[in-house]
Amino acid sequence: MKKVFKGAILTAQNEPLLIDDIELPGNLDFGQVLVKVHYSGICGSQLGEIAGVKGPDPYLPHLLGHEGSGIVQEVGAGVQNVEVGDKVVMHWRIGRGFQAEPPKYRWGDKVVNAGYVTTFNEYAVVSENRLTPLPSDYPLHYAALYGCAVTTGLGVIENNAQLRMGQSIVVVGAGGVGLNIIQGAQLHSGYPIVAVDLFENRLELAKQIGATHILNNSNEEDWLSKIQDIVGNSGADVVVDNTGNPNVISQCYELTKDQGRTILVGVPAKGREAQIYTLPLHFGKVLTGSHGGNGNPSEDIPRYLQLEKLGKLQLKPLFTEWFSLDQINEAIERMRSGDLVGRALVDLSNY
Repeated sequence: MKKVFKGAILTAQNEPLLIDDIELPGNLDFGQVLVKVHYSGICGSQLGEIAGVKGPDPYLPHLLGHEGSGIVQEVGAGVQNVEVGDKVVMHWRIGRGFQAEPPKYRWGDKVVNAGYVTTFNEYAVVSENRLTPLPSDYPLHYAALYGCAVTTGLGVIENNAQLRMGQSIVVVGAGGVGLNIIQGAQLHSGYPIVAVDLFENRLELAKQIGATHILNNSNEEDWLSKIQDIVGNSGADVVVDNTGNPNVISQCYELTKDQGRTILVGVPAKGREAQIYTLPLHFGKVLTGSHGGNGNPSEDIPRYLQLEKLGKLQLKPLFTEWFSLDQINEAIERMRSGDLVGRALVDLSNY
């Protein structure tokens, strides 16, 4: 086990991550677990952190990443739910176990901050309740997506949208989370399942993963009417926004039927506001935000693994490209441009 290892450090907002050597803390505190990270996904949340969508970042410099997989190397006092040698999912939602203090790493003569879990680094000190153990024979590259993309997407359907059989759903934004919302809608027998995105490559994957209809709204001034041609003039039972664009949020709310549900997954930049007509909220229409699907990874991941084992949940199509840690800025740029489809996976297994 290395004391000094590679990590991708956010040193300034709107700047590329710096790949450099960082040093582990001296000892594990109560409830902390040391994990050798093998694979990490890149979520839109990290793009938002880099861009500072929630405002100035008070924790710079710090590590990033909240969706990954690895193998437990060492456990601190009080840890009961994982053991040395366990394969684990690394997730940002709170699961079973103790919530430990976030670690602080050394970077030369500076301190590098970290949250309860980070995955853009070769090793990570993680709070016990951000880890869920896996079967010993489960592939670690698939496991990374259970850290956010899968659990958030399915959680949105189960816990926020509460989609019922035969209800219509429109999913705006077919990135990693959006694709799993579409999968969840298919598992719940929603119909129609409409995927909306700016990029044809994402829409084609959405169709493969479960969308019954697709719509490219990159050049559409009146895309709402095209959706209504599919779901009916009264609107859709559920509309999910993954974009965080205030104008799109307003359109999603307008597209939702009077007794329907608008679910906001994407987060607008600080200071940007959406405008809605609130009267329907008094008569049964629902507008709500989702916090990572509002699930419990310790309970949900074993259920979802069973669905995958039965062939009802697809993960393989979601992996479209692989990157090394040294290529992480390239992966981030390609996500921003829309060129990258599905989930980018960062391979740290050989570092």
